[in-house]
Amino acid sequence: MTACLCGSGKPLDACCGPLIAGQPAPTAEALMRSRYTAYATGNIAYVGATHAPEAAADFDEAASTEMSRKVKWKGLTIEATEAGGPDDETGTVTFAARFSMQGQESVHREISTFRKVDGRWLYVDGEVNPTVAPRRVEKIGRNDPCPCGSGKKYKKCCAA
Repeated sequence: MTACLCGSGKPLDACCGPLIAGQPAPTAEALMRSRYTAYATGNIAYVGATHAPEAAADFDEAASTEMSRKVKWKGLTIEATEAGGPDDETGTVTFAARFSMQGQESVHREISTFRKVDGRWLYVDGEVNPTVAPRRVEKIGRNDPCPCGSGKKYKKCCAA
């Protein structure tokens, strides 16, 4: 029993294997996971077949095949999903794919957009290495109410 490369913890035959063999993905995330597995195993034809019509023209199968041969995929982390469920028509998946190429460790981050076409999830486009809003840190004054909810002043509670 081979574990699926997408990191789901399931066996390949119960996860991405059936999708790569032609079964429709039930969710946008499942399609994302199967596309990662296809890249990792060199099944670039599947990756091309899962592009939406408007994205297919920009897909270079030869370049993707060449890249797939040079890259050692190290793991996939799904960071967030928005919609993309069985009853949705569109969805987004934010992911990080770790890999090494020529001894250099790297991470490919992307927010991918998916759409159902004739009942099948397809990849539409993606924002590579998206910028994230800077973290907002609120300064708590010594005499402000403590954020823990105790009702005491911060200096007499959690700051003590």
